[in-house]
Amino acid sequence: MTKKEVLEQLEAFGDERTKNTFLKHGAKEPLFGVKVGDLKKILKKTKKNHALSLELYATGNSDAMYLAGLMADEKQITASDLEDWVGKAYWYYLSEFTVPWLAAETDFGFDLAQKWMESKEEGIASAGWATCSNFASIRPDAALDIETYSQLLDRVAREIDQAQNRVRYTMNGFVIAVGSYIPALTKKAQEIAAQIGKVSVEMGGTSCKVPLASAYIQKVMDKDRIGKKRKQARC
Repeated sequence: MTKKEVLEQLEAFGDERTKNTFLKHGAKEPLFGVKVGDLKKILKKTKKNHALSLELYATGNSDAMYLAGLMADEKQITASDLEDWVGKAYWYYLSEFTVPWLAAETDFGFDLAQKWMESKEEGIASAGWATCSNFASIRPDAALDIETYSQLLDRVAREIDQAQNRVRYTMNGFVIAVGSYIPALTKKAQEIAAQIGKVSVEMGGTSCKVPLASAYIQKVMDKDRIGKKRKQARC
């Protein structure tokens, strides 16, 4: 499929209610409001198509950008490409899902995550924390820098109250991810979760809620799924 054909398909799948929901959460025009299930119908036709993914992300259309992240080849994407993508990821669907998912599947994702965390730009910093979380969810513990993850837990405890809005959200998610996917740090993550308690995040006037990290980790423990990794970050 060509870029033009994909955009035509996206427009055909556009849903006004979904579009309005996305707009409430921070999306901006241009977009059609395409449900993820419908994006995956297009993905079945395109498969991984890296060149097309770069074209789609460059359109600035939120639906096309999200689809681009699902379509991109983690073996072909470069750090420079992802730096460009994270800079253009203007709302959290892109900055906390699309870009981090793909970055986490690359060999250099952890390095990018640490760099992005230091950004003063809210979206980039939140992308860093989300990338780090996703990296832990798919890599064997032997491939993780456990000491750095431990230090980052301490950092969350120190900084979450003063962090920017969406950064607080992804920091909270980081505690959950570490507690769920790195058994050696589950106990510490539980302690940090208890320390930070209920995290306050402005959700754009919507009914969405921030998960309580301590309760979430406990649920994973109850299901005997601590340390069970995912096959890939993108879903």
